[in-house]
Amino acid sequence: MPQSVSTMVEGGKATSGPPLGPALGPLGLNMGQVIKDINELTKDFKGLQVPVIVIVTDPANKKYEIKVGMPPTSALLKKELGIEKGSGKRRETIAGNITIDQIKKVASSKMEKLLSNDIQAAVLEVAGSCVSMGITIDGKDPKEFQKLVKSGEIKL
Repeated sequence: MPQSVSTMVEGGKATSGPPLGPALGPLGLNMGQVIKDINELTKDFKGLQVPVIVIVTDPANKKYEIKVGMPPTSALLKKELGIEKGSGKRRETIAGNITIDQIKKVASSKMEKLLSNDIQAAVLEVAGSCVSMGITIDGKDPKEFQKLVKSGEIKL
């Protein structure tokens, strides 16, 4: 029966320390090779926390498979805006302002993980994350932006 280890690692910066080392050590895998493979697969997400699953497919022959997930929408928004964190008081403080092109970029990269079938629905979903993070979209409140998109006043 395959064993697996799920964790979050910083893109391109996995190490043999916690949380990976203690979890993978008992499985008898070549730790250096596993870490190298994880870092290669996550290098495009530098600076972001990325979900990673290491699945031991054949313990006797030390064969494994690595599945890399998509960083959370909030992490992609923070990276796109170059901010450390969202606003703790979203009604009082604006954490940043994202352009329509930037929000479309985030929505496109998350498309397969979202419930949306098209880019407009995906952008509306990402705009929902902007609400809770205190991020405006083209200078507009995210809820106002969503209404304008739904009414057709803003075309995506």
